[in-house]
Amino acid sequence: MDVGVRNRKNKASPKSGKKTKAAEGGQTHPADTDALKRSIEKLQHLNENINRDSGDGESAPDTPPPETAPDSSPPSTPTTSPDDFPDKKVQSSPKATRSSQQKKARNSAKASQDTQPPLKLSLHVDGMSVTLFVVSFLTRIWRLDSPRGIVFDELHYGKYAGLYMQNTFFFDSQPPLGKQLIAFAAYLAGFDGGFKFERIGTPYDAMVPVAAMRMVPAFFGSLLMPTVYNLMVELGLSHYTGALAAFLMIFDNALLAQSRYILMEGILLFFGLFGLLCILKFRRFYSRPYSLPWFGCLILGAASLTACVCVRYFGIFTMLLGIGILVRDFWEMVGDRMLSERQLLGHLVTRAVIFTTIPVALYLSCFYVHLTLLYKAGPNDNIMTSAFQASLEGGLASIISNQPVKVVHGSQITLRHTHGRTCWLHSHDAVYPVKYADNRGSSHQQQVTCYSYKDVNNWWIVKKPEKEEMVVTEPHEPIRHGDVIQLVHGLSSRALNAHDVAAPMSPHNQEVAAYIDYNVSMPAQTFWYVDLLNADATEGNWHAVESQIRLIHVNSSQALKFSGRQLPDWGFRQHEIVTDKIIDQEDTIWNVEEHRYGKTEDKKEREKDLLRSEMIPLERRNLTYWSKLYELQYKMLFNNQENVAGHMYASEPLDWLFLKRGVAYWISANSNAQVHFLGNIVVWLSGTVALLGYVALFVVYLLRRQRSCYDLPESAWNKFCTVGEILGIGYAVHYFPYFLVDRTLFLHHYMPAYVFKICLLAAMVEHGHYLLSEYLRAPRLARAYLTGVGLWAASILYVFWFFSPVTYGTRDLTANEVMSLAWRDTWDLIIHKQ
Repeated sequence: MDVGVRNRKNKASPKSGKKTKAAEGGQTHPADTDALKRSIEKLQHLNENINRDSGDGESAPDTPPPETAPDSSPPSTPTTSPDDFPDKKVQSSPKATRSSQQKKARNSAKASQDTQPPLKLSLHVDGMSVTLFVVSFLTRIWRLDSPRGIVFDELHYGKYAGLYMQNTFFFDSQPPLGKQLIAFAAYLAGFDGGFKFERIGTPYDAMVPVAAMRMVPAFFGSLLMPTVYNLMVELGLSHYTGALAAFLMIFDNALLAQSRYILMEGILLFFGLFGLLCILKFRRFYSRPYSLPWFGCLILGAASLTACVCVRYFGIFTMLLGIGILVRDFWEMVGDRMLSERQLLGHLVTRAVIFTTIPVALYLSCFYVHLTLLYKAGPNDNIMTSAFQASLEGGLASIISNQPVKVVHGSQITLRHTHGRTCWLHSHDAVYPVKYADNRGSSHQQQVTCYSYKDVNNWWIVKKPEKEEMVVTEPHEPIRHGDVIQLVHGLSSRALNAHDVAAPMSPHNQEVAAYIDYNVSMPAQTFWYVDLLNADATEGNWHAVESQIRLIHVNSSQALKFSGRQLPDWGFRQHEIVTDKIIDQEDTIWNVEEHRYGKTEDKKEREKDLLRSEMIPLERRNLTYWSKLYELQYKMLFNNQENVAGHMYASEPLDWLFLKRGVAYWISANSNAQVHFLGNIVVWLSGTVALLGYVALFVVYLLRRQRSCYDLPESAWNKFCTVGEILGIGYAVHYFPYFLVDRTLFLHHYMPAYVFKICLLAAMVEHGHYLLSEYLRAPRLARAYLTGVGLWAASILYVFWFFSPVTYGTRDLTANEVMSLAWRDTWDLIIHKQ
């Protein structure tokens, strides 16, 4: 009571203040005294009401008592209800109202719990996503088995599926996940791998489940559309903009072609964009860390981005984009003062663990399946090392299965270039020309080359310098690390020699030859020092297959090297062998592949034995998974088989911006039906314009904001920047690296960047409408703009229909259409048709 009165006295008006001063001075007017008493009585009455409403002032009763009891009200004052005064509200204390609401909420929650069933399932269906998927799926599966012939890279991916069916090893420089998905579909459809994928255009046999194998990229390519739609919505753009982006992709002929045939781009794009979508949805649960949706989005994002990398290594750029988003978001968290350092550390460790363990586990699992299934020797397993080939059933294992291990004096061997290009040390009766094309002289000795095929001229005999005979003696005299030997060519009996003469194709290196004694002042220099690189694994002995060696020329201290250069016609287009003073390099490493003990000294008998050198297979050698994985990864990274120099359909990254050149995918041998890889020119050029427009607008906005001219509200500016951070940077990281790639490029390499450009195009369409309707506040212009967008979309449909015959390849082209496809510029096709 005293506190309440004191508080109210402190809020007294200035007039009451004067009265107080008068009272302090001892002079009080009677009228003032009466007014003061009345004020005190009012305050006492008010305090009684407060006590009645709130009890002891610390807790409110469950049900507030009425201000006046019915039986205690004066007879002259009738009781009232809210219905008597509909325009007036009954006053009650805040605490009493809140308590009443809480009680009602508890009662209603209890009642709802009593009426709810013990198990309740709710299903939420996104109608727009379903519609986009269905429309996209229909465009991709229409006459899916047509054309019934090998279309472009179906030559490779179909062949790989067949090799999976037959458990036959193959080498490809890209990870195997996409190929495994197609092979799994072929397996379910009953394909046995018997069909040989020989060349583009070859008709498929009835045994090949073409539709089932093409269904995999068609399905994933169709899932791409709802993924793009939800990705755009997650960036803060409207649902209409998301639908527009999906529309542009559905009716782009290039994306249709890549997701309709047995190709990898449809699978690659879905996993990449779905992973980014999960990372963006992960942002929603910032306030709910470690919840089930929080973990779900993070784990799904890591798994999907890893799957993207496991389809093609170029997916690493999509994964880096996703990791960049997480790093940026974490940097924003560091500035949140509500989070302790311990909480920040927990967030960092959780993200790091998930984005390390899941990618590593999925990547290793993918290759474990690959290496487990492919245990038989295949058509191109010779690119692998001898040890790897020996672990396969058949092939090299059939040759070396019962060959001796230790290399000794008199051993007959083939020396294989271990890393890089597969070839064997080789010699033949031809000699180096007296003069080369640049007028340099040669030694005119017998040529020594590196030959990429198995041949009887690949055999060499290991000989100790002090020994004259070239047969294995008893007891055996093993060759050890540091020994000096001679290598004598098996058929010509001439020793491997090096001297101070410039090599034919690499003048900075020395020439290697098989020595011919011309009785001139050029003595033989045929001694070589054996340098075992893994001597500890073989206790210092030189072993076949397992040991990796360098042969160091004793006179010059240079190493025998595969130079990688190809000899002219006089060298039968074989590869050059030289010596190099830089010893520590991979092209100087060799290993013994085939090995046998020589038993006869007679040259003719030795030749016959070498010609019959292959042996009866017994069993394959074991090689651990980790050893095989390491070698396979090394070969995949440093042996690029995809580089096809001078291809007629090759293109440069700058050509991709304007769709200057397509690719002929398939041409029927019996009719004029054709399949060409061409994009929708309207979408293609509009995307390029939108890309340049975004960059220009961003620079203008940024300069004006620097001068405190804020054209966009903060929310609109943040959305504009977010679009650039995800879509603009996404385009850049998938496009600009190709300027650094030293290999033949085709238009389909542009597809990952192209998808980001289409999304940016849809975002710029929305931004243009925003500027007209909100910034300029010109509704008529905004309606005219939407009309223009509608006409633009109609033109996209028209171009899609126009190119559909060469996208689906389902009908014969007319003579005019065939002639118009002879161009190299897409513009020519459109102009000719019009």
